[in-house]
Amino acid sequence: MRIKKGDTVLVISGNYKGKKGRVRVVYSNEGRLLVDGINIRKVHTRPRRRGEPGGILEKEAPIHHSNVMLVCPSCGMPTKVGMMKLTDGRKSRYCKRCNEIIE
Repeated sequence: MRIKKGDTVLVISGNYKGKKGRVRVVYSNEGRLLVDGINIRKVHTRPRRRGEPGGILEKEAPIHHSNVMLVCPSCGMPTKVGMMKLTDGRKSRYCKRCNEIIE
């Protein structure tokens, strides 16, 4: 998966199509991402301790990585991500639209 924590992504399919958000958590084993403000679900909770309120809370659920595209920080457009080997031997991501390195 070529999307990392802190990247800005655009949702390209589903109920939240067209919305942008920042990636908070990457679940690489499952291929899912937790994105701020995307895929909100209602969770019914019971009070755990005396005085703690129960009720219906809104919580973000993970979204599959195939339903999002990375937004390039330099050109500001949703783009495919490529991998490039730098001269010092490190691998880095780059925008296939503008060929800029994504840090």
